Amino acid sequence: MGDLSARAVGEALADLSDPKDAVHLQRFFKTGPGEYGEGDVFIGVRVPKTRTVVKRFGGLELSEVRVLLDSEVHEYRLAGLLILVTQFEKSSKQRSFDDEARRTIAEFYLDAVERGRVNNWDLVDSSAGQILGGWLFDRDRSLVFELSDSGDLWRRRVALLTTYGFITRGDASTTLELAASVLDDRRDLTQKAMGWMLREVGKRVDRGLLTGFLELHAHDMGRTALSYACEHLSAEERTHFRSLRAPV
Repeated sequence: MGDLSARAVGEALADLSDPKDAVHLQRFFKTGPGEYGEGDVFIGVRVPKTRTVVKRFGGLELSEVRVLLDSEVHEYRLAGLLILVTQFEKSSKQRSFDDEARRTIAEFYLDAVERGRVNNWDLVDSSAGQILGGWLFDRDRSLVFELSDSGDLWRRRVALLTTYGFITRGDASTTLELAASVLDDRRDLTQKAMGWMLREVGKRVDRGLLTGFLELHAHDMGRTALSYACEHLSAEERTHFRSLRAPV
């Protein structure tokens, strides 16, 4: 089976790294002083290549995944999270359903969030809906609001993206409640996540739920969130909801 270790994952990623891509990714993920990804380190591995590595290490022990998540290297953390998603989804398959394994992975993931290891938007977006969204769908969802109420950018984005796991299962209730509670958060990455999740409500659950939410809340929404939420509506509807927005 080969060496299933964090070291082996790192070596496999290093073999696929490109210094030019590293420079591009450092800029793309805003790693400069004062930017949201300040201090993040990239070695230059694109996501498709990272996924090819992850396929070889799906059986990695959680202790080794933790080593990846504690790395300063962004691609190591992404690989660790994608391995967790793979393990969670495997444990969720109907014939081999293992609720205890799912619990262990969800709690392990939450610990990584709380320790600040899920700390860039792609890391959040590739894991929160799949893991926490899958785990909390038929459970108490107060954790989602606890994460959001912390005010921390990444925890709040985790909360919003967790609801994607509910949306894909036909339930928009938590998304709508959470979005209404963070309307005044004008941080770009919160705005985009909120608008995106609202858009998905209209696309995947019920268009009327989206338009009803916008009728109530467009006045208080940021421009970016409203634009994302309206993306698949008609030109006339987009104009209408934008007209409701309070002047800046």
